[in-house]
Amino acid sequence: MSTIIYAHRGASKHAPENTMPAFELAYKHGADGIETDVQLTKDNIPVLIHDEQLNRTTNGTGFVKDFTYNELNQLDAGSWKSPHYIDTKIPTLDDLLAWNQEKQLKLNVELKNNIISYQGLEDIVCQKLVEYNMADKTVISSFNHKSITRINENKTNIDYALLTGKRNKALIPYSKKIKAKGIHIRYRLLSNRLVMLANENNLYVAVYTVNSPITISKAIRLGCHALFTDVPKLAIDVKKRRFAERI
Repeated sequence: MSTIIYAHRGASKHAPENTMPAFELAYKHGADGIETDVQLTKDNIPVLIHDEQLNRTTNGTGFVKDFTYNELNQLDAGSWKSPHYIDTKIPTLDDLLAWNQEKQLKLNVELKNNIISYQGLEDIVCQKLVEYNMADKTVISSFNHKSITRINENKTNIDYALLTGKRNKALIPYSKKIKAKGIHIRYRLLSNRLVMLANENNLYVAVYTVNSPITISKAIRLGCHALFTDVPKLAIDVKKRRFAERI
């Protein structure tokens, strides 16, 4: 099995996170997939932004949920990273899905509803994935575990994964109980035993967020199904070197 390299919020080390330039750069660097975060605007448009508030990654202030898409589209989501990205916009989920029609990258969509409960977020995201024929190329994850179990109710055959950063002895049986496809864990939780137990229970393991050659190499060596990284080019280079060493 070859470990899937997901560009975490795009190639976010070098381009403004969760923007089309970051996704473009990840594609250019050869990432297998894109990881992104989705929240809802005041008028229920799914937009790609990590924080519930606008302050860190845009020139706006306040909560995403309190603005319409047209209002958010006036903001600059790029110049905080570099003047090169001035006037970069907050993309919609539609923007990403339309862009990916020809590229067919794998997608990991994280529902950002563990702090703010966006009513109908699961339905809206699932409908978009089906509309763009991306259901079979996407995994949905969330720290809100009640939310991801609702994906199963949509009966769209979209894979979903339990996302956690906490150590939990019941992690694997609980994941099986909620019918998750896999577990997405913080790097510090990664161990050979956990990967083996997950595999024995028909669960995959993905690890976030690994940005150094050592952590990336360990994730690959232990047989993680996927990893999330801000530096997909580095991860791909490490993966190629490990493959070359085995030949």
